[in-house]
Amino acid sequence: MQQPPRQPELGEGNLPVFVFPTELIFYADDQSTHKQVLTLYNPYEFALKFKVLCTTPIKYVVVDAAGAVKPQCCVDIVIRHRDVRPCHYDVIDKFRLQVSEQSQGKPLGRKEIIATLLPSAKEQRKEEEEKRLKEHLAESVFFEQMLCQTENRTGSSGPSLLTVFLGIVCIAALMLPTLGEVESLVPHYFHLSVNQKLVAAYVLGLITMVILRI
Repeated sequence: MQQPPRQPELGEGNLPVFVFPTELIFYADDQSTHKQVLTLYNPYEFALKFKVLCTTPIKYVVVDAAGAVKPQCCVDIVIRHRDVRPCHYDVIDKFRLQVSEQSQGKPLGRKEIIATLLPSAKEQRKEEEEKRLKEHLAESVFFEQMLCQTENRTGSSGPSLLTVFLGIVCIAALMLPTLGEVESLVPHYFHLSVNQKLVAAYVLGLITMVILRI
């Protein structure tokens, strides 16, 4: 009689744990963020038991801190921050989500989730916008410097051979027949589409502007 295949032994602590998100951010001035949801996924063919541990449990309420999740299913774990005070701002707390096989007690895997309480959601968004603005300004300054360097190099020696060559290629492309024209002595594979001619005209315009600045 053929025996069913045995499930391979899982090493303690080696099982990957799939949970989202991996970071919880609470804002003191936004009560809607005082309640966060962790979603635990079980992609395996066997059921899992889970347990949620915390470094500072007095600050949080974890709904259903222990339970089970069926194979190829997921569960939501609700975490509430119940001690929103200035003394807890910017303090990093840690949750540990520990899973084990339902028929065994040994932990098979674990995942740490970082939790932080910030004073203001508006200030955080403002800082992010300022950061993006600084990055945008830095990129603009960089491109302006590159353009100035290019103009300085070409100002004394006239347009480069590459610029002239590109201009000639664009002019030739505009003079070629458009795709779909029947009466033409030019071979069919030299016929260009309208979009290709628009690109050539756009590039030729840029080259003309560069030459006129010299």
